[in-house]
Amino acid sequence: MKIKKSTATFLLLFATNLLVAVVAFYILPKRFFYDSVIITFDKGNEIGYFGSYPLTILFYKISGLRYLPFPVIALIQYPILVYILYKIGIPTNFEKVNIKNLLVYLGFFMMAIFMSMPSKEFITFIYLAIIVFIYQNQAISFKKSILLSVVLLFVFGAFYRPYFALIPIIAVGMYGVSFVNFKNKTITTLFYGIVIAIFLSLSYGLVKGKFLTESSREVVNSGRTVAQDANSMIVSPLRPDTWYAEAIGIIYGFFSVNVPINGLKHFLSPQIVAFITWQLLLFYILLVRFSKCIKERKKYQYEIAVLLILFAYFIIQGVFEPDLGTAIRHKIGVFPLIYYALYYENFRKELR
Repeated sequence: MKIKKSTATFLLLFATNLLVAVVAFYILPKRFFYDSVIITFDKGNEIGYFGSYPLTILFYKISGLRYLPFPVIALIQYPILVYILYKIGIPTNFEKVNIKNLLVYLGFFMMAIFMSMPSKEFITFIYLAIIVFIYQNQAISFKKSILLSVVLLFVFGAFYRPYFALIPIIAVGMYGVSFVNFKNKTITTLFYGIVIAIFLSLSYGLVKGKFLTESSREVVNSGRTVAQDANSMIVSPLRPDTWYAEAIGIIYGFFSVNVPINGLKHFLSPQIVAFITWQLLLFYILLVRFSKCIKERKKYQYEIAVLLILFAYFIIQGVFEPDLGTAIRHKIGVFPLIYYALYYENFRKELR
């Protein structure tokens, strides 16, 4: 039986990066395992049913994975994630070396790195893949697909990561703006998505007394200013204790996370430069694909929905992410959505 070149490439990526996942425990610096140590040992007795740490700790305890060596966990987790991508589909011409494919090749590698241990992103990855499968299911209408994805995001926000509950709000707002006849709909839609995020943060500040960046990113970074493993921290130009400083901080955070040209100052850190390059190219390609989709709205309605969720997530990252490394790790958590968005033409042909 002859295997297609695209399938062979997919399997080769799986095999080589499975090896990376297994040996990652022996070569990665300690900072990569901070979250994993908390999840595995739960010295603070955080286990519970609400919150990313409590639920992740509960999952790894019930599944028994917390009792296994990290290389064995990698042998279990990585094949599950790659199988999910396999079920989404293998794009045609996946064997060709081009920018889009290279981004995904590197994505496979980063999956191996970040999912080779107990991780909150493992749960995020699996959960968000459900949205992709819903959109690919021909038996589910478009309206039902949208409703289900909104409910899933709200539930995930309520039980796991609160900021996911903000994604549908921003995405719906961006969707409405995309109907307005602006000269450049793509950039304008994105701009108003950021404006909505700023409004949500200011509203939160009125109720809680602290804006979103001040109660999240600033709290995390406050004790890391001299830490060696925090060299890619995202520090707002102004202290976010006024409405205008918060607005500037969110805009700065958005560009630092998604168009991180300012991160090139770390040119002596090859891994940071590689991540920055990956992020810049990914954001540009997704932006171009979004522009194409809104020009043919009826044809690409499912794809617009996925791209709006992604861009809403990218905007939210600009509010919460403390550093570039964490931002990249969290993007691997939403990789099923990225994978689908990069190759939607292929999956339309196969599944519709």
